[in-house]
This record gives sequence, structure tokens and C-alpha cells, in this order.
Amino acid sequence: MKGARLTVFHASDFQVGAPFLPEAADAMLRVFESVSPDVVVVSGDLTQRAQRGEFQLARRTLDRFGAGTPVVVTPGNHDVPLYRFWERIAAPFGQWDAFVGGRARDSVTRVPGATFVALASAAPRRAVVNGRIDESQLDFARQAFAAAPSLDDLRIVVTHHHFVPAPDGDGGSPMPRAAEIATAFREMGADAVLGGHVHQLHLTTSDDLDITGVSTVRGGREVVFDSDVPLPFLVTGTSTSKRGRGVETGWNSLCVHRFGADEIEVTPFRRAPAAEDFEKTRVVRFGLRPRGSPSTNGAREGRAV
Repeated sequence: MKGARLTVFHASDFQVGAPFLPEAADAMLRVFESVSPDVVVVSGDLTQRAQRGEFQLARRTLDRFGAGTPVVVTPGNHDVPLYRFWERIAAPFGQWDAFVGGRARDSVTRVPGATFVALASAAPRRAVVNGRIDESQLDFARQAFAAAPSLDDLRIVVTHHHFVPAPDGDGGSPMPRAAEIATAFREMGADAVLGGHVHQLHLTTSDDLDITGVSTVRGGREVVFDSDVPLPFLVTGTSTSKRGRGVETGWNSLCVHRFGADEIEVTPFRRAPAAEDFEKTRVVRFGLRPRGSPSTNGAREGRAV
């Protein structure tokens, strides 16, 4: 893309542990080196069973991206204990917190021209596989985006769990309240939501959500959204494990997102079982919200409530 102002390398679901494929990690790093992105996003499930040794290998894998590139991470449902019941109840994020050095699970990363908000959708005390995003997290994201240096800055959300069902239904149900949460993101002026969890590429938009009757309230007035510029949901598969699902059973995938003046150019990369390298596949493009406005889709104020 000519004039790309931000390049994001998006990987997910390392599943470090029994399903991890070191050769896939090597291939992933070769794509990274060929792209030279501005930011790396890893959208959860860095480990398979949230064990200390798995997190140590996940750290070594992340370190291979180098110290010069910001890395945005968020926990997935595999990054908390599943079978260690007492740990799951008492301190489910203990290993994760040590892995990220005590950083907050909901985090903000700012780079020139962009703000990334990572929201921890893993909810070990409320769900085993599925995730949750609550109102306090939405408030966190709202405040982070409101503090962006410029209204022209890109606003990118990172979560682990998905909002739109995978085409074949594999990967489970989307997060509860997906349409309401997506509407809140649109009201904040989000440009894209990056995620994982379903272990297959799934590039879609808010047009595939049922948002009928869903609105937000701002300043005492109801806000209703047009849909001329839908919010992209950009989900990549498992980048370094043998746990690909659906059409990507046995495959690995990742994406490179190039943000331009008025569009996102998404280049998916897929790796066939036992192949040496990832191969570039068909580019997909999504529109961006008009710049200079905090509202994504031309929000208009409706009736007072």
C-alpha cells in the first residue's frame, strides 16, 4: 500500500505447550523480518495450560521480535489455569501477571499516530472457554481513546475472544453482548478490533452483527449509528500451533494490517501442514472512519432519553 502510515503484524494463539510448533514460530519470525512492522499484536492464548515453563518459552518467542518494536499482548482463556482448580479460583492470572511483569491486564500502548487498547476478555471465574468484557473495561477504553494526542490518531482495540461467529461455527459462540460492546467501540471511534480464539482467519465487520435496536447514550441523548463505514473485526488463526480449526485444520495463519489514509489493507499469511514457510494470500481491504471525528460511522444524535 502506498502511503501506509502504520503497519501492524498480527499473530495469535501461540499455544506454547504440547501443541506448539517451533518450526511455525521460526516461519512466523521470517514473515515479521520481511515486513518490518511498526507494532506487533499477539491476541491471546500465548500458552496452552498457563504453566510457568510455557510462559518462559512464550517470552523467548516474543523477545525474538526485538526490543525496537512495541508488542501488544492480551491474555486468552488458555493463559489461565484450567485443571489447577484452586489456582483458577484464588489467583487465575498469577502466571500471566508474572509474565508481563505486573503490567495491568487492560493496557494502553501509544505509538506515533495510533493508540492501542488491549482488553483482557478472559474471564476464568465466569466462563471456561468464552470471554467477557464489562462496563469498567469499556470505560477504560473510552478514557484511553479520549486521551489520544489527536482526533486523527488511529484507535485500535485488541481482545482475545471473537464478536462474530466463524462461518463454519467452529470456535464456539461469540462473547455475550457482542453487539452492545461493538456499538460502544464504534461510539469511541475505534478503527478496528483485532482478535483470535477461533483458530482460523475470520475477517469481517460490524455489518455481520445484529445491532438492531442497539444504541448508546452520550450526554443525555441517544446516539444512533449509520453503517456506511462498518467496524472491522480482524481475527487471525493460530500462528504457531497444530490446533487450527475448520478450514485451517492443521494450518497456521497470521495477518499484516497496513493502515492508510482511508482504508486498512489486510494481507493474510497461511502456512500449510509441514510447510517451511507462510505464504501470502489474497489482500482484503476495509474502509476507515473519517478522520478528525471521534465517531466511527457518522453518529447522529437522536431523541432525548
